[in-house]
Amino acid sequence: MPARLESLFSNLKQANYKITSEESRWYNCTAFAAGETHRWWWPIGAYWPEQAPRHETIESFILAFRALGYAPCDDGALEVGYEKVAIYADESGVPTHMARQLPSGMWTSKCGSLQDIEHETSEALAGFGPSAYGVVVRFLKRSMQK
Repeated sequence: MPARLESLFSNLKQANYKITSEESRWYNCTAFAAGETHRWWWPIGAYWPEQAPRHETIESFILAFRALGYAPCDDGALEVGYEKVAIYADESGVPTHMARQLPSGMWTSKCGSLQDIEHETSEALAGFGPSAYGVVVRFLKRSMQK
């Protein structure tokens, strides 16, 4: 199914990426960024941490991940001892996607109800258009869980 992913996310064609799971409707990108694969995370109509308002805003996503120990940081550069997530938003500033950085420095994403993928940069899924995720607007980090 790489052709399907690449048709939805044109930057993947030039990116170093690999598919790491089968398709699944059980969880989405936000849940996957939080380390969960058993439920959908979204501020409206799905699970959402009580500490965050149920609004589709960058601030709400920051507060949801603050409940998991994350705090805003400057960039997505690999930092030993920390794990990072990226929040993507469309041209209107509405959150659209999240990705999580792996200890290798690669990023991992759940593409809607499609597969999980590993991609070399957070920009691999960036772009604007009907099925695009927009651009990374915020990085968050927390101390590595042991």
